[in-house]
Amino acid sequence: MSEPRRVTQVEVATDRGVFMISVAAELSHMHPQTLRTYEARGLVTPKRSPKGTRLYSQRDVEQLRRIQEMTAELGLNLAGVERVLDLEAEVHNMRALLQELQAREREVEERLALAIEEVRSSFRAELVPYRPGAGTALVRAADARSPFGPSPRRPGRAT
Repeated sequence: MSEPRRVTQVEVATDRGVFMISVAAELSHMHPQTLRTYEARGLVTPKRSPKGTRLYSQRDVEQLRRIQEMTAELGLNLAGVERVLDLEAEVHNMRALLQELQAREREVEERLALAIEEVRSSFRAELVPYRPGAGTALVRAADARSPFGPSPRRPGRAT
């Protein structure tokens, strides 16, 4: 009878490389050579100690588990895994860009609303009540005629 598989879960708050390849391989339930292969393909990039030893972070171990899930459960080959990871990174970048553009849009809308309100306010200041006869109307101050008769003509002005 074989011994039941032990699952060890270790969480590290940072991306700092803390696990040597043997520990990372055990945590991800893979052979160390598989980790070297994944590193060669660029699927995972462990940090290196000053002496060159591979040091895997918790994020690296999670990435290795995802790769294993895609290959074992979804039946993807490593080229498919690379493509999925590339597309996920692209989606992440696009979401960040979309959020940035939405923030800019809100800023532009706010500035536009302020500018529109300034224009409306300036028109209100120019509008005056005018009573040409029985009714009252609002007209631009420049178009209103004086109730005292026509304005005198100034010399040199064309009409």
